[in-house]
Parts: sequence; C-alpha cells; structure tokens
Amino acid sequence: MKKKIVIFSGAGLDRESGIETFRDNQDSLWVNYNLEDVATPQGWKKDPELVTNFYNERRMELANVQPNDAHIALARLERIADVVHITQNVTDLLERAGSTFVHHLHGELSKVRSAVDPSEIYDWGYKAVDYEGDRAKNNARLRPHVVWFEEMPDQRSVKRAYEAINEADVLLIIGTSLQITYTLNMLMQASLSCEVYFIDPDPVKYLDRYTALEMMPPINYINKSATEGVVEVVNLLMEQDAKD
Repeated sequence: MKKKIVIFSGAGLDRESGIETFRDNQDSLWVNYNLEDVATPQGWKKDPELVTNFYNERRMELANVQPNDAHIALARLERIADVVHITQNVTDLLERAGSTFVHHLHGELSKVRSAVDPSEIYDWGYKAVDYEGDRAKNNARLRPHVVWFEEMPDQRSVKRAYEAINEADVLLIIGTSLQITYTLNMLMQASLSCEVYFIDPDPVKYLDRYTALEMMPPINYINKSATEGVVEVVNLLMEQDAKD
C-alpha cells in the first residue's frame, strides 16, 4: 500500500525560480506598490485598473520562469506515494513540473473571475487582462482569482487540506513563515505517527510548542534552501521506499 505524502508549501518553494514576494528584498516588484493598493478588497474598489495592471505584470513574470529542482523533485514522489500538495502559492509551477493533486489555498494567478460572482472562474493563462475590453458575464469586471488580505481562502480547499494532513504518513513543510494563523491549526492535524520534515534555510519554530505537548509529532528541521533540502528529503524517501 502506498504511503500518503502531503506537501505544504509557501513562497520559499518558488523563490529559486525567480518569483518575487512582498517579503523579498529592495529589488522586489512589490517595492513599487503599497500592499493596501494592490492586494486588498479596498484597493480593488479604489482603483481596479491599477490592480488589474499589477496582476498583469505578475502573470507576465510567471510566464517567464520555470519550475526549479525542488518542484521537479516533488513530482517524482508520485512514483512511490499518493501525494497531495497544499500550497499558499498562486503560481502553476508545481503543475508544470508534473505534480497532479494541487490545492491552492490562496487562488491561482493564471485564472481570473467575475468581480460579482466568485464562482464564475476563467482559465486565463499568462495573457494580460484588457481593463476596458475583457469582461465576465453581465459585463462584470474580471478580477484576479487570488485571495487578498482580509479575504478568506476557499473553504473547500481548506477542508480538503485538513483531511489530507490528518491522513498523512509523511508531511513536508517547505518555505513558509507560518504567519497566517489558520495554517498552524491545519498543520496540527498531523497524527503523532506522521513523519514531519520542515525545509527552510531559517525555519520558524512555532510548531515546537505543540510537539512539546505531544499535540504534534517531532519535526525534522532541514536548514537548507528549497532546491537543496527538497532534493535531499525526496531522495531519502525514495530510498526508504526501495528498502520496504
């Protein structure tokens, strides 16, 4: 019977592909914008054209990057296990690397949706949204299919994430600061028999309080970048499977 492996990933997984985030350095795309202006419902209400143009830039950025060694290594795990990805990233790099089951907690950059009906979602790819010409049904504006600050993640994805983590034999946590409170509760669903790895050059240790109380299993910290640490852990898991 195949093991169940769950991979919970954040921005650190994509960074080595060249994807910038608002926590990156002075050269980041985000430096030219205020988060309140481009990543909140209030910003959209105030200036939807500015927000549309910002996400057009991000879509163009995504079109010009490739999956890195970590994305590719994670896809290899599907040869030996039932793998579920739970990601805070809005890119499609996991899918492009070959991963099959990916739940995007915070939406997908390559999709847009009606600003009036959240269920009206369009696969958009990497092309720009024409602010004046592109519309959803009933002439509604198209907004990015991403979760902004002050918005809630898709509850169906959250429910599936809770269930997957609870059933996991192995949990890989990669490149996340765990600064979003609900993610701590989500990761706490790991059973005490689950094998947990946290891959990050400087991992936060918020979860240690729960392992100390035996509310979570012990965590194996891998203080390395995503590409180096993920490849190391994937090779280890595949070697273990070969011996079993």
